[in-house]
Amino acid sequence: MEALPQHPNGMRITCYDKEGDMIGTNEFFSVGGGFVINDLMRVIPKFLKTAPKPTTVKPIKHKDDHLTSMIPFSDAQSLLAVCQRENMSIAEVVFRNELQWREQEEVKRRTLAIWTVMDQSIANGISNRTNFFQETQVKRQYAGMNLSPKSQLSSGSNRTLISDALKDPKPPKTSELTLAYKDLSRIPKEMKKHLPALDWISMYALAVNEENAAGGRVVTAPTNGAAGTIPAVLKYYLEFICPSPEHAERDILEFLFTAAAIGMLYKRGASISAAEMGCQGEVGVACSMAAAAFTAVMGGTVEQVENAAEIGMEHNLGLTWIHQRDSSLFHASREMRCCCEGITAAQLALNGDGTHRVHLDQVIATMRQTGIDMMSKYKETSQGGLAVNVPVC
Repeated sequence: MEALPQHPNGMRITCYDKEGDMIGTNEFFSVGGGFVINDLMRVIPKFLKTAPKPTTVKPIKHKDDHLTSMIPFSDAQSLLAVCQRENMSIAEVVFRNELQWREQEEVKRRTLAIWTVMDQSIANGISNRTNFFQETQVKRQYAGMNLSPKSQLSSGSNRTLISDALKDPKPPKTSELTLAYKDLSRIPKEMKKHLPALDWISMYALAVNEENAAGGRVVTAPTNGAAGTIPAVLKYYLEFICPSPEHAERDILEFLFTAAAIGMLYKRGASISAAEMGCQGEVGVACSMAAAAFTAVMGGTVEQVENAAEIGMEHNLGLTWIHQRDSSLFHASREMRCCCEGITAAQLALNGDGTHRVHLDQVIATMRQTGIDMMSKYKETSQGGLAVNVPVC
């Protein structure tokens, strides 16, 4: 089997006439995120017509009688420069560019529809109790999970703080201290399984991955294999942080537009294909997108958003691929981790002033070089790592 040099996920299709002479040939490549591109069409002259070139897209005139203009950016540095020059957020830049092709209300409607599908994927993943494959006996982990109400996530006014209870403690006598340790050694310690905030966001991420593994509907953002991180972090924000339902629509748009901008930078500067980059190009990119978007809806500046995106990817550099019978199942724990890591990255950025030594463009370039240098067996090939060391049956 021949490997095409342009991309690992490639297929060449060639057509022949009844005499066995080649009529035309084309090469198609799955470059990640559901995108399929083709190589230049090579045909016998005069047999197949050349497809007409699309006309240049012109700014459309909207109902409020104004023309939109494109605001181009190619990397994080140019995106930040645009935001500063136009006094716009990253989400506003993406929204303005979308107005090149659609009316404002249609852009909003389509974007909110994407979130509706994400939210439904979470609901379906939680409510479905069926197992996946009889051969592997893989069960849904979070179906019917009994979690505490979200009101219990916050520390209420009636909660006794440990720090308060330990103020001015009376020093115990030596005999009392020795007895206390002896008593502790005899008493079995109760296992504490619940960290409510982490439980909820983990449930959201795992629900999407399990719905994906079961053949359900998910949103490819940034990829099918890393489709759980963005919905989980956004759901967590809406359920536990969003100030009121009136702010929800605005925050959904800002979250998704910001995440989209960061995803564009990775797709342009490197790749979101695990076949090229390993898992850093999927789960790592999802973590970076979620970190940036979460920072944006939390009120961060564009510099803090860029910083969060950088932190989210920096610690996923070199992440290899897990590929067994169904990678979406085995990606679930990674996405649960990346959700928490993305929020932590956002918090780190929000607690800073936006100035930082390592920049997103540098991390994207590093990710690309790391992916190029990574051995192919640790990418989307099932030839190394857990794919060969862990049996699936």
